Amino acid sequence: MSLIIRVGMAEYKAARSPATLVTLGLGSCVGVVLYDRVKKIGGLAHVMLPDSRLSSQKDFNPGKFADTAIDALLQDMLKLGANRKSDIISKIAGGAQMFKMKAESSVMQIGKRNVEAVKAKLNELDIKIVAEDVEGNYGRTIEFFCETGELTIKTIGHGVRIL
Repeated sequence: MSLIIRVGMAEYKAARSPATLVTLGLGSCVGVVLYDRVKKIGGLAHVMLPDSRLSSQKDFNPGKFADTAIDALLQDMLKLGANRKSDIISKIAGGAQMFKMKAESSVMQIGKRNVEAVKAKLNELDIKIVAEDVEGNYGRTIEFFCETGELTIKTIGHGVRIL
């Protein structure tokens, strides 16, 4: 039986196989999985906001923002022995628009902005996104299995998907 590691909102955690990384209740937040397929080292970040420059605090939680959470998660994976140069891929889920809006204000489209920020950061780091289940108007719970590299996405009303 594998170790189950829970990743809370604005947190990130890395683990080796056979661990399973789980985060609950992704609405507008984005779950970012990084995975070294060779060493079977995985990481999961539960990103709340797109850009740390939005923070009014100097000492902010790096797990909260797309630009800082992915960097921090990658560093933790490297400490566990992951090979940054060629073996790490990514899978992402979440970034929903959970509430209907009267006006199409981009400021209020936090899910979409989170997805765009995550994709931009992964592109900057040259980490390929191999699968995604993003946006829409429903929440997700995700489980990432370090042994197999499978990402299970559970939803209410939209079934279960495996990426």
